[in-house]
Amino acid sequence: MLRLVVLLVAAVGAQAGLSDPNFVGDRSVIVHLFEWKWPDIANECESFLGPYGFAGVQVSPPNEHKYIVDSNNKFPWWQRYQPVDYRINSRSGQEQEFKDMVDRCNRVGVRIYVDAVINHMANDNSYYFKDVPYHWDNFNVPNGNCKRAGGQIKDYNNADEVRYCNLNGLDDLDFSREDTTNHVVNYLNKLLSFGVAGFRIDAAKHMHPLEIQKIVNSLLDCTFGDRPYIYQEVIAVSQDEPISSSEYTGNGDVTEFKFCLKMAELANGKTALKYFQNFGEPWGLLGSSQALVFVDNHDNQRGHGGGGSLVHFNQGAAYKKATAFALAWNYGTARIMSSYKFSNPDQGPPSGDWGNTLSPQFNHDSSCMGDWVCEHRWKQIRNMACFRNAAGSAPVANWDAPSDNFISFSRGNRAFFALSNESYDKCSWQQTGLPEGTYCDLIGGDPTNDGCTGEQIRVYRDGKAEICLKAGEDSMVALTSRHTAGSGGGSCKW
Repeated sequence: MLRLVVLLVAAVGAQAGLSDPNFVGDRSVIVHLFEWKWPDIANECESFLGPYGFAGVQVSPPNEHKYIVDSNNKFPWWQRYQPVDYRINSRSGQEQEFKDMVDRCNRVGVRIYVDAVINHMANDNSYYFKDVPYHWDNFNVPNGNCKRAGGQIKDYNNADEVRYCNLNGLDDLDFSREDTTNHVVNYLNKLLSFGVAGFRIDAAKHMHPLEIQKIVNSLLDCTFGDRPYIYQEVIAVSQDEPISSSEYTGNGDVTEFKFCLKMAELANGKTALKYFQNFGEPWGLLGSSQALVFVDNHDNQRGHGGGGSLVHFNQGAAYKKATAFALAWNYGTARIMSSYKFSNPDQGPPSGDWGNTLSPQFNHDSSCMGDWVCEHRWKQIRNMACFRNAAGSAPVANWDAPSDNFISFSRGNRAFFALSNESYDKCSWQQTGLPEGTYCDLIGGDPTNDGCTGEQIRVYRDGKAEICLKAGEDSMVALTSRHTAGSGGGSCKW
């Protein structure tokens, strides 16, 4: 009880603005460049993300971490989630490289969001991290806050055990101590002073909401004047769980893991498309203004961290459909995944013999070579980010389902989207909501100076167009009022 009283006294009301992602202009999509190096992210901002209208990048944890080399796990991805210090020194690069990346990305309108690992330190039975410094009394298990013998989480139906015991052996920090909170706040404020726009709070479910509130209320404003964007990782896919996502919405946005499951049902045809007319909060999801949404993430694409019946990059057709609908629909703040191939769920990024991360290389069509997947560079996904920018805050309108698995809708008079899961080719006259004109289908190509690289679709004076969707991989159409035939120089750039 004393621990909770300390937190209540320290915590004041959640500050406004923590759910504002600080996007520049009409940009609206974050991409998670998982395990990319800082110089490579800076280059990607300047050469691709900025010109194509992406809003931001979630970067891997930048702090110093444990390096794990053994016969079973050689430099696994999850070593990044085992902090040993808060110095900016990771396999993605050093502090000066990080600062340069943030500056270069900000200059082209792309914000940086840091994956902040603050719930715990590395798996270390000494509970001593001299470079922070943290000692035994900075941790919940030595302080007796974990009531489970052995100090490890065993019962996920016990909220206190989830929050105050060690997750997979990771040393759980005690935030009732002021010095613990101060070390974390100083780390995050240092990153804010470099120009970052916000934070993903890793393992937020394993912290009490008041602990997070105390931290975020102590954060500086961003260098461009706004409050940092906060989105908290809370894995809650069942109504029966003792810890709910709604407990954390006062601190900012929350990751909506149920969204992943529903997008898999949509893409794989488990739920007929016609039922998605009211998709969102009526389905038991968080309110749109509180949800960070995604089709998959680095955890659940590996079968854990909220994993289940999901779609990811290996299921090309289904994955593109799920991502396209997610970006077309007006729900939540959207983040897309940019992955690398893996043969086992622990595998780290493409690397040399000593664990040095390799830089992505690109084909002539801008896709990535080798083991970097780079879903954000797939034409269909890249252009759907452009679609979401054009749609803006316009509401869903003109919903129609001429068959169980053929749907279309507009986003006001700004954009139109159609999707089919039918096993046969189907044509239908649909109300687009768009002004009369000839438009480029962004799924199939880009606007050029004299037409489109893909299909051109004629919208008539009454707003209707004949939409023909073939069964198969790209059975979608995406139009926006900004991308008419002849309106661009060969790409859906922003």
